[in-house]
Amino acid sequence: MIPISKVYEPHEVESGWYKFWVERKYFHAAEVSDKPPFAIVIPPPNVTGDLHIGHALDNTLQDILIRWKRMQGYNTLWMPGTDHAGIVTQVVVERQLLEDGTNRHELGREKFLERMWEWKEKSHDYIVEQLMRMGCSCDWERERFTLDEGLSRAVREAFVRLYNDGLIYRGAYMVNWCPNCLTAISDLEVEHEDEQANLYYIKYPLKGSDEYLSIATTRPETMLGDTAVAVHPADKRYTQFIGKIAILPIVKRELPIIADEYVDREFGTGALKITPAHDPYDFDIGKRHNLPEIIAINEDGTMSAEAGKYEGMERFTCRKALLKELKGKGYLLKVEDYVHAVGRHDRCGTIIEPYISLQWFVKMQPLAEKAIAAAKNGEVEFIPAPQKRRFYDWMYNIRDWCISRQIWWGHQIPIWYCQDCDEMIAAIETPEKCSKCDSTNLRQDTDVLDTWFSSALWPFSTMDWPEETELLKTFYPTSVLVTGWDILFFWVARMIMMGLKCMDEVPFRNVYLHGLIADETGRKMSKSSGNAIDPIPMMEKYGADAFRFAIAASTIPSPYMPLPENRIRGYRNFANKIWNASRFVLMNIEDFDIVDEPLNLMLCDHWIISRFNKVAQKVTTYLHQFRFDDAALSLYAFLWHEYCDWYVEMVKLRLNDPNERYTAQYMVSAILEGTLRLLHPFMPFITEEIWQRLPISLDGQGGKGARGREGKAGVSRPFASLKGRPENRAESIVIAPWPEYQPEKVNDDIEKTMQLLMDVIDNVRSILGEMNVPSSREVEVLIQTPDKKEREILTAHLSDYINAFTRTSKIDIAAHHDKPDAAAVAVVGNVEIYIPLLGIIDIEKEKSRLTRRLEKAAKDLAGIEKTLSNKDFIAKAPEKIIQQRRERKAELEAEKTRLEKNLEMLGVNCT
Repeated sequence: MIPISKVYEPHEVESGWYKFWVERKYFHAAEVSDKPPFAIVIPPPNVTGDLHIGHALDNTLQDILIRWKRMQGYNTLWMPGTDHAGIVTQVVVERQLLEDGTNRHELGREKFLERMWEWKEKSHDYIVEQLMRMGCSCDWERERFTLDEGLSRAVREAFVRLYNDGLIYRGAYMVNWCPNCLTAISDLEVEHEDEQANLYYIKYPLKGSDEYLSIATTRPETMLGDTAVAVHPADKRYTQFIGKIAILPIVKRELPIIADEYVDREFGTGALKITPAHDPYDFDIGKRHNLPEIIAINEDGTMSAEAGKYEGMERFTCRKALLKELKGKGYLLKVEDYVHAVGRHDRCGTIIEPYISLQWFVKMQPLAEKAIAAAKNGEVEFIPAPQKRRFYDWMYNIRDWCISRQIWWGHQIPIWYCQDCDEMIAAIETPEKCSKCDSTNLRQDTDVLDTWFSSALWPFSTMDWPEETELLKTFYPTSVLVTGWDILFFWVARMIMMGLKCMDEVPFRNVYLHGLIADETGRKMSKSSGNAIDPIPMMEKYGADAFRFAIAASTIPSPYMPLPENRIRGYRNFANKIWNASRFVLMNIEDFDIVDEPLNLMLCDHWIISRFNKVAQKVTTYLHQFRFDDAALSLYAFLWHEYCDWYVEMVKLRLNDPNERYTAQYMVSAILEGTLRLLHPFMPFITEEIWQRLPISLDGQGGKGARGREGKAGVSRPFASLKGRPENRAESIVIAPWPEYQPEKVNDDIEKTMQLLMDVIDNVRSILGEMNVPSSREVEVLIQTPDKKEREILTAHLSDYINAFTRTSKIDIAAHHDKPDAAAVAVVGNVEIYIPLLGIIDIEKEKSRLTRRLEKAAKDLAGIEKTLSNKDFIAKAPEKIIQQRRERKAELEAEKTRLEKNLEMLGVNCT
């Protein structure tokens, strides 16, 4: 047996196993198999550099599911890949070009794309390295990229199909325009946040009159593109002005005053300036009233020739200059503070500009109708269930999708224009000549598709659609999609629509939408906010297993989930606990060898077998329900508090007894082995490291052909040894079978018996510790209970459990005891425990010691409560400091309660 190191060092444990797994192709799925399929497609990380905490969460949960299903005997496919991430990746590389003193236009499209591919390779390699570092068991032989040849073919196929079905069209419409990235972006790529701004009230004189209308706006620079003034037709304040003409200040343009029910009578003065070219709602009003569209702001955010003297000014510089002129000429009536939602591009942070542009769109309503029907029919389920409501809300109100982007990195739109006859050709393969006039003078559309267009095809394009491959037949639709709730509309809904359109079937059966990692203040973690945890340093510091387990245990059913560093540190301690217990086991089974003799099972053996089966049932059920936190915490409680704290300690008492040693060795190692397999999906590295050193496996769970055996006396073994029979044991825990729940081995009566003993032992030990009873002093323990069965249990296990674990042999169990003077008391259900302390400790000295501690705890608690009741402190202190104070308050409250209880046991009334 290979010796195990004394200290758990995560890096030493984790360094070699991933290579071992990959070399043996444990992660590779079979295209055709008699095993049931289980598939997940990875939400492809953007090739922009490091993975962030959201990726760590996403991929940890997926890996837990994949490793679990693999152990259950499924043919598992976890399809890996990366996304070209059009705009955001181009922004990264363009910044590098600016640092080098050049830009993409100077390089030209071909050279620029070469630079993009260079960046992609570098970024991709680092992303894969990080995923492997986390232990992600992806099928790397099938890795895909959204711009690889196969996926590019799928994108063209999908585009042409939609185009031929009349679902893709081209038109000049109002879009969200980024003046920095010089491209249209979708509604979903605009982040709206409330910002402090101003509401400017501007005088619009009426033609041929001394009267005027006061009009409020947050964007005075857009007035240079005004073509009308609108009022609500039922607004009596303005009925007499409808049909008249207002004069645009500075520009002197005549503006008709029109009536439209869209106008909000409560905003500003109730009169609205209409700028059809620079506001989506004004655009709609303009169409209804046939208003001209005057573009006053250029694509790059500078003012156009229509802005007159302000031509060429940056839009916000123009605002300042225009306001100055308006004020100087008496047109600026007043300025008010105003908070409103400002839309910014989620990739670069630039304030977006509504802009009329010739773009490509997908008609979404026909696609949405099928997706809604699929959700209603239960073809796809959302977890948690309320997410389905969000899905419906968006789908019922869906707008057409602008899919064209004015950048170079991406899938170039497969449309060609004939330069001789203006024919427009949609084709999968590049056409050689015009289908109408046979001209070879063709030009391809220079725009590229929105990144989310190719991502929407991901569940089937990665399996070589449109070819009908065996891979596609086996694994489509996939089993589950795991992703954050924030991209339900960006990606999930679009995949459902495109899957139904292209494959006539939903792309996945279940959608698990988890929350987002939040900091201690509850804010979403992000690099831009500066509050994100970087996964790599966390894994370097605490190990990948502790990091993964912390993530799983933090996955609560909430939109935002806190993951403080101290939680990760705590699960590093958990890993240490597992390591130290395993080291004890391994050191004590070095001489272990299987012999055909019955096991001498004791109460604690039957108890741990029962408890193990229950935790196996719980973990399996919780994983089925995507309750990762409950699954993780169930394992934590069993391993730490039942196996390590109790069962291993009970085994220690038996290892020196020749009659008990064999059974103790057998049981302690077998339970550890089974528990490691339950833990493996969460903590793959440490479980493999320890599992490889263990000689036995659970009954019927030992890999190829393993089965239980009967002892000589006909006593059924709860486990089967595989030592010396490597052909029966899986060569890795990765492919070892998942422990199955065996209800016949669950015994509630034994569990109740054991719980009674543990409660009594716990309370006796607690009293001895709290009262500072020296370990050298023998104490008397009086136990009373009116329950005859409980007395029989306690008497039957007096020597093997209670005496052994409480350091005392003077224990008297009866139906009733008179309470001794100066005795500590504990109550466990029907059981009362008395420990006389007179002559054992100095009672008065102990009262004094405990009283001093109580006074200090009460004083400290009062100080903390005063601080937390200070409104100025709560308003100004960092949330981290406030949280620390709250945690300290809880600690002091618990300490105060405990000290009061101890003093009461000594006869001191603390009320």
